[in-house]
Amino acid sequence: MSAYGIGVGIDFKFHGTVANTLSAHRLIQHFQEEMGPETADKIVGSLFKQYFEEEAHPAGSTTLLRAALDGGVERAKAEAFVGDEYEALPETKLLIREQASNGVDAVPYVMLEGKRRDFTLEGAKEVDEYLKEFEKVVKESK
Repeated sequence: MSAYGIGVGIDFKFHGTVANTLSAHRLIQHFQEEMGPETADKIVGSLFKQYFEEEAHPAGSTTLLRAALDGGVERAKAEAFVGDEYEALPETKLLIREQASNGVDAVPYVMLEGKRRDFTLEGAKEVDEYLKEFEKVVKESK
């Protein structure tokens, strides 16, 4: 994993805290709905960097606040959201339950819609595995 990361500019660390990421998902979901996917992408990028490279606690208030700020959320709004652990919690849990009922229990979960059938990739995969699935979709669409 470290070798793959170095090749793309990620310096993975493996001694950080492993913890529940519900608060991080709540943060992402809330600001994606409120501010759009670009904001959510920036928040995710910040969370990944903090967790995988800086060994930050994935649900720590400092981690969440920094991610929100890195995502472009105004400080007062970010602090209020991070300080209220129940804001957007029911909605986030509902979305998680919906996906679980669809059989999603790993990340990433990528579904490619084919002409005759769909292709699904669950969990971390090599680039070649994604390419093979894309090739199947293209082949079957002819």
